[in-house]
Amino acid sequence: MTVLWVVLALIALIVLAIGLWFLKAIVQGALEGWRGDSPDEPDGPYALPEESAALGLLPPDRQNADRASPAPAELTAALDAVGRGEWEPAAELMGRTATARDWEKRSAYSYELGEKAAHDDTWLLAWETARPEDPDAAVVRARSTVCLAGAIRGGKRAEYTTGEQFRGFHAMLQRSRAETERAAELNPEDPTPYITEVWAALGLGYPHAEMERIWAAITERAPYHYEAHFAAVQYWCKKWRGSHELARAFAAEAAAKAPLGSLLTAFPLIVHFEHDETTDQEADRTPEMIALVDAALADVAAADPAHPRLAEVRHLLAYYLSLQDRDEAAVEQFRLVDGYVDALPWRYRAEPAEQYCFLRDQSVRAAGVSA
Repeated sequence: MTVLWVVLALIALIVLAIGLWFLKAIVQGALEGWRGDSPDEPDGPYALPEESAALGLLPPDRQNADRASPAPAELTAALDAVGRGEWEPAAELMGRTATARDWEKRSAYSYELGEKAAHDDTWLLAWETARPEDPDAAVVRARSTVCLAGAIRGGKRAEYTTGEQFRGFHAMLQRSRAETERAAELNPEDPTPYITEVWAALGLGYPHAEMERIWAAITERAPYHYEAHFAAVQYWCKKWRGSHELARAFAAEAAAKAPLGSLLTAFPLIVHFEHDETTDQEADRTPEMIALVDAALADVAAADPAHPRLAEVRHLLAYYLSLQDRDEAAVEQFRLVDGYVDALPWRYRAEPAEQYCFLRDQSVRAAGVSA
């Protein structure tokens, strides 16, 4: 009998341990911003509905999961060149963004080039050798260190990430601080190094006072910069270094102060999405949420069509318009972004292209839109 009780006790402990492991996984997922698929998951293999096909919409296997929209031709040319080891087109491209003071494109292009350099920086080393004090090369180098830190850590949740990965991640982010400081010194007008540092602030756990110092430097140079606000909202979210209340207050202030066309009215929607832990769609259909979507629609309509983040806001609008049964308006947004799914909310899904197409097709059917 004693042996039986010992066996039963061991079984109970194992069951408890498994339960605690699953609880930890769920909580950790919430802390890191992981979101499961929507409750209305598609059943069985996907078949493109006739209504969607008639509009020229694409099936999941033809959706690009690495981009939110097509890359501009000038960026594609520079990326192709660095892939061949040629740095000059990238230098020319980045130089144009500085001359034009187009900080939105500069931050977007430096990220794309920095990601390339994180995999192979031979071309960037050649650029730095040819032009040692070039602020354009410096800002790409700073971005590359943050991209490399992310690659070292990997994309898995914390419990599946090794201590060695975390050590490498933090060491590379520490290096990025020196690189961003150098880039800022070489071009004091450029907000991009400070925006890059916000991404490091998330991983290194900067205190709020330090984040506010960086934010003051950014807003002095580019008060309505979209990526800067996106990075800052991530910092202020509960899953990183803030709370729902801090993130919501930050987003509301940004949306209230920004001029029409800046796209900053998207941030209250982003904060809602980042902290929404319910499966009840009624929370997405309140008068407040409808008003937020309407404000973002007006912002999108007034934005520069070449704004590098415009498609990201359209993706978010398509999602919320669909949840609010405003299907004709949702389909309009879906048609403008179709073919690309690396944007909120799809990028948080296990199968982003499938989830995108599922919701899109629902709106197409409900709207009864014809070609």
